Amino acid sequence: MGRLYMREVSLRVDRYLVNTRVTPNQLTYLMTVFGVLSAPALLVPGIPGAVLGVLCVQLYLLLDCVDGEIARWKKMYSLNGVYLDRVGAYLTDAAVLVGLGLRAADLWGSGRIDWLWAFLGTLAALGAILIKAETDLVGVARHQTGKPPVKEAAAEMRSSGMALARRAAAALKFHRLILGIEASLLILVLAIADQLRGDLFFTRLGVAVLAGIALLQTLLHLVSILASSRLK
Repeated sequence: MGRLYMREVSLRVDRYLVNTRVTPNQLTYLMTVFGVLSAPALLVPGIPGAVLGVLCVQLYLLLDCVDGEIARWKKMYSLNGVYLDRVGAYLTDAAVLVGLGLRAADLWGSGRIDWLWAFLGTLAALGAILIKAETDLVGVARHQTGKPPVKEAAAEMRSSGMALARRAAAALKFHRLILGIEASLLILVLAIADQLRGDLFFTRLGVAVLAGIALLQTLLHLVSILASSRLK
């Protein structure tokens, strides 16, 4: 999304910030705030809540572009910035999926709150976080054993069958649906479909599908890492 359109917007925002005292880390904190706010935004019933959720995530994406651009312009690099950026990504992906689950539970409806959907949304959020953690922990494991950072070639599968499965998954890109940006857009589509139907059927179907994708992808990603040379 950044390459598709947001870089065109962020570069125009940069010109108002490069000569101020605003630091990249301050922008990263603000980025994380907007990402987390997507969860309560999605609790607003109907299409307005879905639109607010998309708006929060788009502001997160904008600031995710801007903080790095300002850091490069001002040459203000830090491990804190890298760490905070990763924390923001973790929290935003989780917030969107938890917000979707609570939205599907129908907190403000006249009937009984169905906490099953909140549980499934939280399960999807946990899966999204675990997938990121599985990737990051490769670097942790290599560092703790004194090995250099992983090279791109090490990601290749040692098994031809696994390599084919990985290429198929990469082509389908279904795993991207559990990322905050893509998930927020899907939620908006589901909200429009629910508005036409008059209930939460499509939102609840979306929660179930995303929870399934998150669990499946968590397992497949772990197997992919173990079957590659990244831990060798």
